Parts: sequence; C-alpha cells; structure tokens
Amino acid sequence: MGIHHALIIDDNPNNIEVLNLLLQKEGVTSTTVQSLREAKQIIEEIGRVDVIFLDLEFPNGDGFGFFKELKLMPHIADVAVIAYSVHTSEIDKVRYAGFTGFLGKPLDMQRFPGQLKRILSGVPVWEV
Repeated sequence: MGIHHALIIDDNPNNIEVLNLLLQKEGVTSTTVQSLREAKQIIEEIGRVDVIFLDLEFPNGDGFGFFKELKLMPHIADVAVIAYSVHTSEIDKVRYAGFTGFLGKPLDMQRFPGQLKRILSGVPVWEV
C-alpha cells in the first residue's frame, strides 16, 4: 500500500484511539486532533495528507461546515474526506454534501482493512 498518512478529527479520545490503532495495523501513520480549530492549525502545519477521517459532531461546530472549509483549501481540496459517525442515518446527507465516503461507528475491525485499501485507492466507501 506504500506509506500513507491520515488525519483523524474527532472530539472523542476513545474513537481516536481505536481508529489510530486500526490505521497503524495497516501501516498508515496518523495525526490526531480533537477540535476543528486544532484541525485548521495542524492542516497548515503538516500540509498534505492522504485521507481525512472526520467526525460529524463537535461541541463548537460540525463536520459538515468544516468539510466545506476543507474544500476551499487548495492543498487539501482533492484529499479523500471520510465522515465517520454513530449517526448512520446521516449517510445520505454526507453523500449529498460531497464527502468521499462514510463509515459507521463503531468501526468494524474485520472490514476496516479492505475499506481502507479502497479509500486509499480512490474508491468511495459508503458503509454503515
């Protein structure tokens, strides 16, 4: 799969830990942040990433609004952004908003390696 780098944006440390471990098992490095404000800063610092996993709910904002901001950043605009949420009923809204894919929480440890491979290959993944 080569060396890839992911950005995880989620306000829940447990969710971050699980996703980070799943990515590590697949040889993907990651940077994690727990707020949208922090995400803006880190994106400027680290520059290019291969995939962004974005939670949809935050205390001071939401993933949909932040997704729109991401798409305005030239160095990030074409990066795969995967919404992941416990609110699986949001999948149609996520698709309509233009996200690259959706993964329902909790993540399925058995299916995740295949999902990640497809995501990094440019194939949209829409799974709850």
